[in-house]
Parts: sequence; structure tokens; C-alpha cells
Amino acid sequence: MQTLDHDLVTMHVDAPPHLVYGLVADVTRTPEFSPEILECTWLDGATGPAVGARFEAVNKVRRGPSWRNRPVVLEVRPGEEFAFSRTEKFAGTVVWRYRFTPDGDGTTVTESYEVTDPITRIGWFIIGRLFGCRDRRSELREGMEQTLERLRATAEREARQEAMPGHHTPGQR
Repeated sequence: MQTLDHDLVTMHVDAPPHLVYGLVADVTRTPEFSPEILECTWLDGATGPAVGARFEAVNKVRRGPSWRNRPVVLEVRPGEEFAFSRTEKFAGTVVWRYRFTPDGDGTTVTESYEVTDPITRIGWFIIGRLFGCRDRRSELREGMEQTLERLRATAEREARQEAMPGHHTPGQR
């Protein structure tokens, strides 16, 4: 049987922490970055990150059907940290966390997960048989690496656009 407890991936991004944080904390943009997320929408009237806010994520892995889950935001510290918890029947609870540390003119981003309530035997059977995930730990690590690479590319592109002469951010004149 597979096991899952925690892991993290870190990457340098040539963009300021507030910009990188903003991309991650806007969960509606998650499908741009994560290879396993098809859609994310805020729930219950939420329009952005706030502790206790919920969103619905539609996930898809290699094979099998897509599924929906409803994470809850745990931590909102603009430019520093964004975290949420995902609980699913048989699949336990996983806390996903993003930390943003100033690093020269850029940011060191760390994406991590921690399993706080383990996946059940039935959950592992479903993950392995129905979804074809034979090494979920490695698949999650690959997904985090892809997520951070895509996040890096987007953040650096947006930082260059912000730095262009005559560029105005929303709300500026």
C-alpha cells in the first residue's frame, strides 16, 4: 500500500512576493498552474481569499473520472503565506501551503502538503485502481514542480509587464 505524509518543492521566481502571492491566492487561476486542477470557483459568496472561505476544485489525474472537492482557506497573509485544507471521504485531509520569502529582487516560493488525516485503505484502492495512480507521492511531487514552473513563468511575465513604462496597475492613475 502507498503512503503519503508530506513533501515540499521550492523555486526562485524573479517577481516580488506580493505578485506571486496574488497569483496563488486567486484560486480561480489555479488551473493555469496545476496539472491536476481543471477548475476552481469561490463558494458561499466569497470573491477572494479569506480565512474560512471555501472554494470548489475540479480535479483530474491520469485516468478515471474528474472529481470535486471543497477546500477551506486556513491562512491568508498577503505576500507571505496562503494555505488551505482539503478533506475527502476515504482520502483523508491534506493541508496545502504556499510560502513566499523575499529573495533579492524576487521571491523564493515553497509549495508543500501535509497529510493531517491519513488516506484510508479504501481510498488507496480507489486511487490505485480507479485512477491508476501507482506512486501518488511521486505524482504529487511532479505536479508541484510543474505548478511552480508554470507559476514562475506567469509571475515573471506579469512582473515584466508591470515594470514597463506607462503601465498602470488597477486603481492607479
